[in-house]
Amino acid sequence: MKRTFFTLICSIALSAVFFSCSSDQMTTSVTSPNGNIEVNFILSESGLPAYIVTHKNEKVIDTSFMSFDFKDIPSLKDDFELLSSSMRTIDTSWEMPWGEQTIVKDNYNELTFNLKEKGELGRNLNICFRVYNDGLGFRYEIPTMEGVTEILITDENTEFNLTGDHKVWWIPGDWDIYEHLYNETSFSEIDAISKRDHPNLNATYIPENAVNTPVTMKSNTGLYLSFHEADLTNYAGMTLKVDPNNLKMQSELVGSERLGGKAKVSLPFNTPWRTIQIAERVGDLLESNLLLNLNDPNAIGDVSYFTPMKYVGIWWEMHIGKSTWDLEGTQDMNTYTEGKRGSSRHGATTENAKKYIDFAAANGIKGLLVEGWNTGWDQWINTEDREGVFDFMTPYPDYNFAEVMAYAKEKGVEVIMHHETSAAPRTYEKQMEVAYNFMKENGMNSVKTGYVGKIIPKGEYHHGQWMVNHYQKVLEEAAAKKIAINAHEPIKDTGKRRTYPNAISREGLRGQEFNAWATDGGNPPDHIATVAFTRMLSGPIDFTPGVFNIKFDEYKKSNQVNTTLAHQLALYVVIYSPIQMACDLPEHYMIDGKIHPAFQFITDVGVDWETSKVLDGEIGDYVVIARKEKGSANWFVGGVTDENNRTLSVNFDFLDNDTVYEATVYKDAAEAHYNTNPEAYKIEKMDVRKGEKLDIDLAPGGGFAISLIKK
Repeated sequence: MKRTFFTLICSIALSAVFFSCSSDQMTTSVTSPNGNIEVNFILSESGLPAYIVTHKNEKVIDTSFMSFDFKDIPSLKDDFELLSSSMRTIDTSWEMPWGEQTIVKDNYNELTFNLKEKGELGRNLNICFRVYNDGLGFRYEIPTMEGVTEILITDENTEFNLTGDHKVWWIPGDWDIYEHLYNETSFSEIDAISKRDHPNLNATYIPENAVNTPVTMKSNTGLYLSFHEADLTNYAGMTLKVDPNNLKMQSELVGSERLGGKAKVSLPFNTPWRTIQIAERVGDLLESNLLLNLNDPNAIGDVSYFTPMKYVGIWWEMHIGKSTWDLEGTQDMNTYTEGKRGSSRHGATTENAKKYIDFAAANGIKGLLVEGWNTGWDQWINTEDREGVFDFMTPYPDYNFAEVMAYAKEKGVEVIMHHETSAAPRTYEKQMEVAYNFMKENGMNSVKTGYVGKIIPKGEYHHGQWMVNHYQKVLEEAAAKKIAINAHEPIKDTGKRRTYPNAISREGLRGQEFNAWATDGGNPPDHIATVAFTRMLSGPIDFTPGVFNIKFDEYKKSNQVNTTLAHQLALYVVIYSPIQMACDLPEHYMIDGKIHPAFQFITDVGVDWETSKVLDGEIGDYVVIARKEKGSANWFVGGVTDENNRTLSVNFDFLDNDTVYEATVYKDAAEAHYNTNPEAYKIEKMDVRKGEKLDIDLAPGGGFAISLIKK
């Protein structure tokens, strides 16, 4: 998608822009609509641009400089003068076709600074700040340069100068994956280099002591900050290089050996927005719509071809080692050995798919994902050159594609396509039109894409400009065919689902599958309580919750899920996605031939919401979220804790006045524990009204889920 140059708004309220002059600098400032956040823009004595951010007169970001380095032309750095500025205020709202809420308020004050070099080159640079009540975004606007139509950016030098040694929840600034466990340290203790060469990560590259975004912090005064970016288009993903001694971060764009730099762009050009969320209450980070509001409105129109839904799939059984992706029995996450051939345990058979369809149809589940249905799985991991390994129309001989599709249609179950690209995007781009046409011919409206492995061509990375543009191309091509994309091994979410609402979900974190095969013990009990306030700030997560057989000892004794069953139920509310998987095997949802009583919550819980509220939480400790289902008066609440047992109170102030709800509470039994007794649960029913409270005991690694059905 071509970027359009930002048209400057004529100054409509110059009296609202405050100037203070001294012998060495000129300062301008803009505040949030409620006046709590203020951004001061500065030109240093040498003409170097900088900014300062305060919240209620507390300095949050100290003087932070801004510049660019290019290949073969001088840097855009200093010797600037301020030519003019323009300001506007926006107060509006817009409607999400699906999401955490229906109506999004968009209210900000915007101030754009027009700078010009005083020297012979006389180049221009514009910097635009938008300040909201929940934070701010700023971006650079690089106009045309005399005699230059294209530039190769070697570094974007955006600083974030912190005002304290904050507590930080971070993952390394990996150029290829986000599948690291979160670390909790003080800022000065960040050490991303030690995370290199993780044994469970297929492709990883960490060249700097940097962190990936969103990165969330808590100051000594109790203020929460999260740093990220919005509207990442035709540019490299941004990591943040850490200076632990000076408590400073600086943008470090993902590079490209083939390009010899970070991003090549045609002029004029806008960068993505650099964002800082600011909150006094941790839940306000999660309720913020800053990233979405910094993206353009819907560009593709109607997306009613996608329906938010729950789904089951032939997937978890490969991770725990029951079955394989390929026909010849080599490709599971438990027993894979190079060159090994054994008796077939192929998961994607016609018979097995029908079993999942029957289960889905009987239990209110609308979707089915089948992985390993198409040829190519027997060679893709072993092949250095993975170009052309897969096509997306040729099934294995034991999978009758037409028969499965007809059976699913008869049962009212929608089949989700699976495209594993083997990290060979050039091949995938050649295949997309035919593959998407094949999907539509067979009534399929959504696809899970995958990019496992090191990117081909060599020298490119998952999060670099080349791949950013590939992911964008997939969205655009899919939108033209009325297809929704759930991307795994993706580029980070930066709010583009507002512009392209066919971007329904993505992975982009260490997911449920690590519990099945990781050698480091899987995801710890505090994983979701951390993810909720870090990765989930950027957007929907296809985490694949719903494991009921927590130990799965019949397949693999060395691994387990480090949560209770009630915690797994809570994830359907705590983790947001418009598609939610019930990931376990159908037989694990049955007891003595009958559906597991706790599965009723998965049947009942919504996936599309009118509103969402974070009731309580602390990063890495616990989180409680309530969501009201769109199109009904029903509410659902989920809460999870870390390795510590605790009692949490749910205040039902969010319910409608003068209304009685039947509450069904799914919670840990008294003797439950994520390791020693993870499947012990209790179900209680009661009537509740607005203003009432309920105390719930959570086991170590535990959780609870509540359905609130209007009577």
